[in-house]
Amino acid sequence: MRRREINRGIKQKANKKPLETNVLSSHLSSRFKSFLLDSFLLTTPIVYLVMYVIMDGGDSFSQNRTMGWLIILALHLPLIVIMWIAKKQTPGLKAYELEVLDHKSYSRISLLQAIIRYFVTLLSIISFFLLFVPFFRKDKKTIQDIISNTIILDKK
Repeated sequence: MRRREINRGIKQKANKKPLETNVLSSHLSSRFKSFLLDSFLLTTPIVYLVMYVIMDGGDSFSQNRTMGWLIILALHLPLIVIMWIAKKQTPGLKAYELEVLDHKSYSRISLLQAIIRYFVTLLSIISFFLLFVPFFRKDKKTIQDIISNTIILDKK
C-alpha cells in the first residue's frame, strides 16, 4: 500500500463518529399519557371482568380484596409482559409511537427485564415518591427503567 492510501484510511477511521451512549428517554408527558391510555384500555376492563364476572359483584370483591387483586394481577401481568416482549409496546405506547427497549443493545427486552419492570412499576405507583425520580435525573429515566435496565424511546 502506498503511504497516502494508508494515511487516508487512518483519517477516515478517525472521522467515524462513536456510537451515542447518552441517549435520552422519550418525553415524560408522552410516557404519562401512554400510561393513562393503557390504564383505560387494559387495566379497567380487567378490573371490571374480575369484579363483576369472576367475583360476582362489588360486594364479593370488597369482602375478599386480596383474592380480587391477585386475580387482577394474574391477568394483567402476562398481558403487559407479552406485549413488551413481542411488540416492544403496549397500546398506549403504540399510540404515542414509543417503544420499550433494552438500554444496552436497544433491542427487545428479555422476560426477566419485563417482569422486573412490571413489579417495580407497581412499587413506584404504590410508594408515590418513586414517581418523581425522573425529575431529578438528566436522562429522565424512571425507577423501573433504571432497575430493569430498559429505556422508552420514540419509535423512529
